[in-house]
This record gives sequence, structure tokens and C-alpha cells, in this order.
Amino acid sequence: MADQSLGLTGLQLDEPVVRALEAILPAMAERTVTAVTVEVPSYADAFSGHMGQIIENAVQTSLGAFLRLATRPEDTDHDRSLFPAINGAYELGRGEARQGRSIDALLAAYRVGAQVAWQELSATAVAAGLPASTIARFAELVFAYIDRLSASSVSGHADELATTGRVRQRYLDRLTQDLLAGEPAATLLTAAERAGWQPPDTLTAVVLPLNQTRGLAPQFGQSTLQLSEDLPGVEAPEALAVLLVPDMAGAARRQLVSALADRRALVGPARPWMQVRSSYRRALRARVLLSANGSDGSAAIDTDEHLAALVLGADLESLQDLRARVLAPLSDLPPSTADRLTETLRSWVLHQGRRDAVAADLFVHAQTVRYRMTQLRELYGDRLSDPRTVLELTIALGLGAAH
Repeated sequence: MADQSLGLTGLQLDEPVVRALEAILPAMAERTVTAVTVEVPSYADAFSGHMGQIIENAVQTSLGAFLRLATRPEDTDHDRSLFPAINGAYELGRGEARQGRSIDALLAAYRVGAQVAWQELSATAVAAGLPASTIARFAELVFAYIDRLSASSVSGHADELATTGRVRQRYLDRLTQDLLAGEPAATLLTAAERAGWQPPDTLTAVVLPLNQTRGLAPQFGQSTLQLSEDLPGVEAPEALAVLLVPDMAGAARRQLVSALADRRALVGPARPWMQVRSSYRRALRARVLLSANGSDGSAAIDTDEHLAALVLGADLESLQDLRARVLAPLSDLPPSTADRLTETLRSWVLHQGRRDAVAADLFVHAQTVRYRMTQLRELYGDRLSDPRTVLELTIALGLGAAH
């Protein structure tokens, strides 16, 4: 470690002047603390009572160490006597961060302290008859020392914020994992309290590629949770992330989907915050289902707009079996004929047998529809009039031929 005292030596003062300066340190420390409490109100309570005496002693000790160092010859740089003061300033910065105060208040206190200290020191120096060049050098050293203390406190404040931020982020990640895993209420409440996270009424899960999450979470508020590692139900190589967005039910949902418009996101339903796992699982199911249907996923998808497809696609294997069974009468036909009749049958059940609507849907003449339906009735017989068969055909063909 470099010597913290380097550059703060070389002030040539006679011993009587040094003793005179040391003699004013107690009163100067008291006036410094008083001035800080007046000029920086946020310290009025912190510097009161017994704590105020501790701060005065610290100021006096710090200035005393500075005077001893400043009056040493310039070629004496082995003394590390400022280490306690510098390290103390660092810890002071960390303490300010832990108390939730910004570094601005502490830097203001340093400025006030420097002004008061220099007023006292310069008055004594002038009274001792020191030349102007020596007083100028003295001022330079005083303010360089205060700058050194300020920089050390800034470093401590930043380090504490970074450390606190990392710890809290780990707690938030743990909370998100617990939510996605559907942990019991007691576990979730404990995790939320540990993370300092205030639960909203609802959470909405948004699943999207990891490379499209930059700058997204802050748009939805500080309570938004984000996780990109160890996502349940996601294979390791897939670079996906999940956002759990607070209170996006009702009209706010449209704003959420709009904000995601240019991202390949899947938006689950809003759920009470402890039940957000169901929102996440729906978003994942929609991703699998829409991929199976050939969707390119180039824009955000609101799963609330695809409820029928999600219900029908909940068990794709059973749906495929149902499709094969209801289309069995067409299995012996040439593929091109079977495809045409399947397309007609799908339009027929969806349009409830309205021939003109089927013709418009298929871009064919109504007579063509009549001809094809005659073929289908010959193949299916009376089953096309059976409500159960019509229901099965609607389910099997309702999602299109992609299944």
C-alpha cells in the first residue's frame, strides 16, 4: 500500500508555533462539531449528547495527527501516522451508507469542518508572525488533508452500497426462485422480509430472451423482480429471463403489453403475488404451444388473448390422438383430397354449417362446399349430426392443421 502521508509534509514551523497550534485543537474541534450541526442539519441528532463528544475527540485526534505529520521534513515519508484517520474516514463513509444517508451530507460536513479548522489555524499562524508563503503552504496542506479524508469516505460509502446491493440482490433472487417454485406462504413472507421487498397485490410473469431485458425492469417500478439463472422448467442452454411485474392487472396490463411490443415476450396472467407461479407456468406453456404452431415470436404475446389455444393445447399428445381418431374416416383418401376435406370440415364446424360463410372462408364456390360436404357425409354417416362428434371435431380442428 502506498504511504498515505506522502505530500502532506514539509511545513517548517518553530516548536513554539507548533505547541500553540496544538493548544487550540480542543476548542477548534468543539467549534467544528457545532458548526457542522448548524450547517448540515441531518447531523444535528447524530452529533448530540455523548456521540458529540466522541466526534469532537475524533476531530481533535485527526487534526493532531495532521499537525505532527505536516511539520515533519519532506524527506520523511516512512511514517504511516495518518492511516488511522484515513481508515476512520473510510469507515465513516461506510457507516453513512448503512444509515441510509447520501455521501453529500458527509462531504458538506467536511467542507464546513475545513473552513472552521482553517479559520482557527490561520488566526494562530498569523498571530505567530509566520510569513505569507508559509501560511499559503499551511492552507494547501490543510485542504489537501481534508480532500484525502473526503476521498476515503466517498470510497467507503461506495463500497458499502455495492456490498449492500449485492447482498440484497441475492436475497431478491432467492425470493424470485421461491415464488417460481411455489413455496409455502410462510417461506415467501420470510424471504420478502429478508430482501426488504414490499409485496404488491399482484404479480405478472413475463418470459423473454435474456438479451432483451436490458433497461426493462426499472420501467415497471423498483418492486419488479428479475431472474435469469436456474429458471424452473427452462433447459440450461436457453438464454431466457423472467420478470415478475407488480400490479399490472386490468387497464395497466395493456400498458405492460404495449411496453413489451418490440420484444419477444410472453405475458402471463396477473395473479396474487404468492400465486405468481401459475402466471409463470402459463407463459412457459404458451411459449411451447406457440412454437409448436409455428409462431415466429417476433412480438410480445398476451397469453390472455390465447386462452382457448392454451386450454386445447394443455395436452398436445392427447389432442393429436383425438385428431387422428376423428379424422380416421379420411385416412384412406389420397393426401391432397384428405387435406381439402379436412380444411372444409374445420371451416364447417367453426361456421356452424353455414355454407356461404364456409365458401367465403375457403375462397371457393358454395357449390364446391356442397360437393365436399356430400363426400364427408358419405364418409362419416350420421356422426356429423352427433353433438359429441361435432364437439370432438371442434376441439381437434379448432387450432388449425399445425397440430
